[in-house]
Amino acid sequence: MSQFDVHRNTGKNRATIPFVVIVQSAFYDKHRRKVVVPLVAAGTSWQDINLPSSAINPIFMIDGIQVILDPLEITSIAVEALGERVGSLLEEGDAIIAALDEIFSRAWN
Repeated sequence: MSQFDVHRNTGKNRATIPFVVIVQSAFYDKHRRKVVVPLVAAGTSWQDINLPSSAINPIFMIDGIQVILDPLEITSIAVEALGERVGSLLEEGDAIIAALDEIFSRAWN
């Protein structure tokens, strides 16, 4: 399992969140949990309600499904709970890191 690998979501919201992407560094590969960000299916009610229209939500195609990164729902999942690996967003890693940087940066109002 590598950073930016995409796995099927095996959780209860898999209809609206079909995939998750691993975002944690390979430095932590020995840990039993992985930090992941949900990839929400575009056009779902989940997306319409929860995702702001901003740079933190890049859009990707996974297995023919258009999905939107939802970094505000970042979480960790036990390795054994991850579904099958379906691909990688390694080439789009800069966009994912930029989205994470945006939500973790200090913003002064």
